[in-house]
Amino acid sequence: MIVRTASRFDSDFYIEKDGYQINGKSIIGVMTLAAEQGAELELTFDGPDEAEAAEALATLFDEGFGEAK
Repeated sequence: MIVRTASRFDSDFYIEKDGYQINGKSIIGVMTLAAEQGAELELTFDGPDEAEAAEALATLFDEGFGEAK
């Protein structure tokens, strides 16, 4: 869901965990990050619609990726 949501926007999107940064629009990158629940991540957006992209991804994370709690 991260990649699908991020891909709707023109802005670049990166996720960093423990000093390792990946392209948030790459399914392989997201999988190799291996971020477990509760991991601390830094999200970076850069581009013409970065504010909208940041809001959409923050909502996705805040809502638990649509999974039942």
